Amino acid sequence: MPKTIVMAAAALLISAGVTLAQPPGITAEMINRSLPLEGAPLAVPGPYKITSEGAFGSPGLHVYRPDALEAFPKKDSLPVMVWGNGGCAIDSTRYSGFLTTIASHGFLVMGTVPQTGAARRQETADDVRAAIDWAAKENARADSPLKGKIAVDKVAVMGQSCGGFLSIELGADPRVKTIGVFNSGVQDAAPAAQGKASPQPTPDALPKLHGPVLLINGGEPDFMLAASSATFDKIDKVPAFYGSRHNAGHTATVFHPGGGEFANVASNWLSWTFKGDKKAGQMFVGKNCSLCTNSNWDVRSKGIK
Repeated sequence: MPKTIVMAAAALLISAGVTLAQPPGITAEMINRSLPLEGAPLAVPGPYKITSEGAFGSPGLHVYRPDALEAFPKKDSLPVMVWGNGGCAIDSTRYSGFLTTIASHGFLVMGTVPQTGAARRQETADDVRAAIDWAAKENARADSPLKGKIAVDKVAVMGQSCGGFLSIELGADPRVKTIGVFNSGVQDAAPAAQGKASPQPTPDALPKLHGPVLLINGGEPDFMLAASSATFDKIDKVPAFYGSRHNAGHTATVFHPGGGEFANVASNWLSWTFKGDKKAGQMFVGKNCSLCTNSNWDVRSKGIK
């Protein structure tokens, strides 16, 4: 697909949804293409039941966290994962199944939600950064049920499509130790959309990354396949893992029950990176990693060990 068409699609995806007119060459069907549910791997939940609630004092943020907090931090750590939404939409509740699965493995997961009466706009890197700020403050707030329980030194930012652009931008924040970029990637230039600059990062963002990078796309039907692959090729200063899931499309499995296969990939990456879970790491490490030997995936890695 010509680069200009993909970039036009990326600009479109900064809108809060996909109901607007599509750019030439990109259809709503292409944007919403997902892995067929029948026969697809199921999401694997973790050991914790989850509470979903608004963030204390921050009506624009939503939290997914383990319901019972007694295990933290004595028996388990509670790292932070902040999610950037597809379309840079301010509505992480669309991804509630995906985010709940990740949280159930022992993570504080956060995303944006619309505020009553607020003007419709796109999610920005500052919105995602506000969630990181909130976690640090909540860990110190005297009356917080999370006081002293959040691993504020273990922060990840992940995002899908336009949200992946935000995760790359936030990867420069010294508090962010790893990023996950789903169905997204950098390109040499990005057009403006509807009079606003696109958030799509350029390769200049990559040298600013200082932690391992997870790059996942939906294979040939995903119009961001080339950008995802090229981003992996351009990363040369930090470890990176690239996975292309055959026939998954741009939306892939994020809206399958529990987020499906992509939720498993995200959960294992975070569990391995932040909790030292060697079983989770087997999905990514070595030439016989479970994704490496899975015929549904094409994978590459650098510095992953």
